[in-house]
Amino acid sequence: MGYQGDRFRERTSRELLCDAVALSARIASFEAQRVAVVAEVERRCTRVDHGFASTKGWLSSVTVVSPGAAGRIVELGAGLAEHPAVAEAFDAGRIAFEHALLIVRFCTKPPKGMPAEALPGCVAALLAAADGPLARTDGVRTAVAKLEAIFESDDQPASEDTDRNELYVSKTLNGRVAIRGDVDAVTGEMLLTALSKFSAPQLAADGTRDPRTPSRRRADGLAQSLSMLLAFGELGVEGGERPHLSVHVHARDLGQDRREEYARRTRPADSTDTHPADPAGLAEVRGIAWSPWMGPLTVNTARLLGCDANVTAIVLDEHGAPLSVGRTHRTVTRAQRTALAARDGGCAFPGCGATAAWCEGHHITHWADGGPTDLDNLVLLCGTHHRLLHTTDWDVTIGKTRHPVFTPPASVDPTRKPIPTRNRTTTLHRRRGTHTGHPTRERPPVVTKVRAPAT
Repeated sequence: MGYQGDRFRERTSRELLCDAVALSARIASFEAQRVAVVAEVERRCTRVDHGFASTKGWLSSVTVVSPGAAGRIVELGAGLAEHPAVAEAFDAGRIAFEHALLIVRFCTKPPKGMPAEALPGCVAALLAAADGPLARTDGVRTAVAKLEAIFESDDQPASEDTDRNELYVSKTLNGRVAIRGDVDAVTGEMLLTALSKFSAPQLAADGTRDPRTPSRRRADGLAQSLSMLLAFGELGVEGGERPHLSVHVHARDLGQDRREEYARRTRPADSTDTHPADPAGLAEVRGIAWSPWMGPLTVNTARLLGCDANVTAIVLDEHGAPLSVGRTHRTVTRAQRTALAARDGGCAFPGCGATAAWCEGHHITHWADGGPTDLDNLVLLCGTHHRLLHTTDWDVTIGKTRHPVFTPPASVDPTRKPIPTRNRTTTLHRRRGTHTGHPTRERPPVVTKVRAPAT
């Protein structure tokens, strides 16, 4: 270990944790300064000054920053100059670089039907979704998709445009095969679902972690998936179910005619309507479907998948938590797993992004201690965090909104401040009723799971 590592060898565990947080804050501050400096270079300096055709080329040539990262720095700097509210949040360290870039891209190329006066409210809603250490990219992408749904046009989003699909499979000189592709969200969802069973991390018999890199695990998963498909025509079972394409979507949206939706969006506002510029109103936008791997999809695509599919309904309360879905069992039932996936969106532990297919149902009060197997005593956790709750002083409860709330041990946070979960699929929907004090006027929504038929 080099000098930098030697500096911290004598630090206590608590000091190391504080050091990591403090250094991360300083790095974020330096990142904001770099974006600002590069933006000024882009504005003032020419190829005569730095000797390169572009600021991107100059930055990637004189630093260890890759060309792609340099381009994103230049892009963000230009966008922040036009949108001071985003710049303020980024400079203060409240939002991450990636999230600031997503917001800037939305502002730079807003939906065609969005009036200019709606932009401040949209920015406020996106900043709320991106704020803080628990914000996740999937949540910000969902916020963008919900806002785009308000001003939905007939243009197909790039994420679902199959005309852009490409797949290159070529033999290399050393006898291997190189694969490179770019596919739409639905095709990507099917691919990742097929790979999921065989690409999940596997613990060794002695409990050590899987040494394979994610790319190696995906390659192994592809090989095993193809082998099983060729041998048996199926991929086996994962999480109690055969692999299938799943899409969560409000039942009202799944059955809503496009003409009805157009009429709703274009009718004059009245006293009961929430103006699009109101970030609280934006938090309850209809018309977004969700897939476990790829995230947001348009409702039109969900309707297409739903034309010839089995549909299982899950009724949610006003906070987005599933209501009762059946009898109580010793182990988590298939219906309960589906409801947990709809509520938690994957591993509910703060900061974890593991998909629901890789998670287990954890009894908050253990079955042996009289705890029932129902939704208010269950939480979805990946294997790592499931073991963590059983072997450390982390606590989990179900909060007032019927979503999990985690309390860290004193060794992590001496104040033991509870950490509410932020489900990537329902955060925006809940924000209005939960955070602004505005009542939710609609009946409990229904989320449906659309299962594509086997081919």
